[in-house]
Amino acid sequence: MPNDMPPARSRIEDYAFVGDCKTGALIGRDGAVDWLCWPRFDSAACFAALLGNADHGHWKLAPSGPARVTRHYEPGTLVLRTRFDTEEGAAELVDFMPLEADGSHLVRIVRGLHGRVAMSSELILRFEYGAAVPWVERLADGTVRAICGPEMVLLRSPVQHHGEDRTTVASFTVSEGDAIPLVLTHASSHRPLPAPLDAPAALATTIAAWRAWSDRCTDAGPLTDVVKHSLLVLKGLTYAPTGGIVAALTTSLPEQSGGVRNWDYRYCWLRDATFTLIALGGAGYAEEAMAWRDWLLRAIAGSPEQVQIMYGIGGERRLAEWEADWLPGFEGARPVRIGNAAATQLQLDVFGEMADAIFQARMQGMPASARSRAIGLALLDHLERNWQEPDEGIWEVRGPRQHFTHSKVMAWVAFDRAVKSVERLGFGGPVEHWAALRDQIHAEICAKAFDPALNAFVQAYGSKALDASVLLMPLVGFLPVDDPRMQGTLRAIETRLMSHGLIFRYDTGHTEDGLPPGEGAFIACSLWYIDNLILAGRRAEAWEMFERILALRNDVGLLAEEYDPRAGRQMGNVPQAFSHVALVNTALALVRPQGGQTPSHAPALAGRVQQRA
Repeated sequence: MPNDMPPARSRIEDYAFVGDCKTGALIGRDGAVDWLCWPRFDSAACFAALLGNADHGHWKLAPSGPARVTRHYEPGTLVLRTRFDTEEGAAELVDFMPLEADGSHLVRIVRGLHGRVAMSSELILRFEYGAAVPWVERLADGTVRAICGPEMVLLRSPVQHHGEDRTTVASFTVSEGDAIPLVLTHASSHRPLPAPLDAPAALATTIAAWRAWSDRCTDAGPLTDVVKHSLLVLKGLTYAPTGGIVAALTTSLPEQSGGVRNWDYRYCWLRDATFTLIALGGAGYAEEAMAWRDWLLRAIAGSPEQVQIMYGIGGERRLAEWEADWLPGFEGARPVRIGNAAATQLQLDVFGEMADAIFQARMQGMPASARSRAIGLALLDHLERNWQEPDEGIWEVRGPRQHFTHSKVMAWVAFDRAVKSVERLGFGGPVEHWAALRDQIHAEICAKAFDPALNAFVQAYGSKALDASVLLMPLVGFLPVDDPRMQGTLRAIETRLMSHGLIFRYDTGHTEDGLPPGEGAFIACSLWYIDNLILAGRRAEAWEMFERILALRNDVGLLAEEYDPRAGRQMGNVPQAFSHVALVNTALALVRPQGGQTPSHAPALAGRVQQRA
């Protein structure tokens, strides 16, 4: 049999995601767990091979020889099934993290399908992002215990492991009908050993829990499975104890191969607020939408002057950025950054995001509290005094502050939603004053952000650069998509920011963002472009481009932040919540009846889509 195992260096799209709504793991097609932070999404990694090599921590469980690999998620779940076909037989590896168990566990069950398959397990635990080697010992009952300061990880399995050169290894064979569990458990090193987990029972419980959740998804016609799967990813990126949703599972996966645009995305961004609320509420997940709304209100509570653009998953504010210089980075992309200095940036658009999120929550029927109203008023008062200031903008540039068009548009959104809260929801407030501010901001944007020579809205006042964030103008109601200025902007973006049918955020070679040029096309921006096509009635084009976006997902339906159309590969942190949220919202917009009819070619698309969902 030919060797169909993937090469030693996996691509971003070679990874699948499993999680327990507290943390998550990335598992390659080669059966290697190359990324896992325990016990939280933002904890230090104990498997960091993703950003280095095996000696920085991984757990490979795979056939000892060549194998052909196929995999899929158990429908309606984040339970991963990987099939290995060898010359001697076939085996299946079932990977999951139990949702309703005490503590946090990574469970791997090897099932014999037919014949006999020789398997090997290679466990290399390295704490503190690969920097710290633990003390590893085998206890009397066969449990392997690894301790490093406050951290303890246990490996329990009927397969006997032993140590070789700071690596815990085992070899075993599975035959048809065998089901051999290997359970990795995290605990505090000063506490007694937790009780063993019943792996088969945990599997059944976890499948049932995921399906009970995903089956609540609203009917989205031919795109129901697409919407459901992206929402499962979003749920998997949710930190259940607080309701916070991390932007991605990973840090420092590069936006350009070998580049320096490498950021830590294991935090919660305010900019995701409105789109996430709309996606969750529109798909029937009111409880999760409310938990996200409540997290937002807790995180920003306090002085408006101290509102940050992002927070930790519990609402933490100190996200100091530092570099793990012992890690060589994904395919040599350095530096590897831990923490995110953008947390201290001024991004005025977040005030609009929060105002819109609070408004959308009220429109979805969420109860408004005196605290939420007071917070909203304080944010508006602060924005009124500061909206004319330059800032770092939605893309968190590390160059000089500018008067970014998107930031001004979102300031307009804040006062527009305040007016609508009075007019539509009966809330009190100085509506005439807010309306006057809204109109003032609108007039300034139209006067200073539109370039007649380019016939387009530009990135910032006085700039000649285009920026895909202006695609949000029709989506937030600033201008209708059929306004001649928006039509000109769409044509300019199609000409200058589109490549291979995908949209780039901006031209990094012509924008002073403090970094060398070069990055992939931005998935969310491409979906915003499709949303504009839908609003413009260009639905056939919208469906065609949406199918192109779906084809960018990997074999288990995951999207990173960006896609390099020239290299034909995903780039950036993965799985990316912003990409999946945008995918959900665009899918729901596509299947929304137009005159009572969905596009005539929608059923044909459904057949192709459901094979990948």
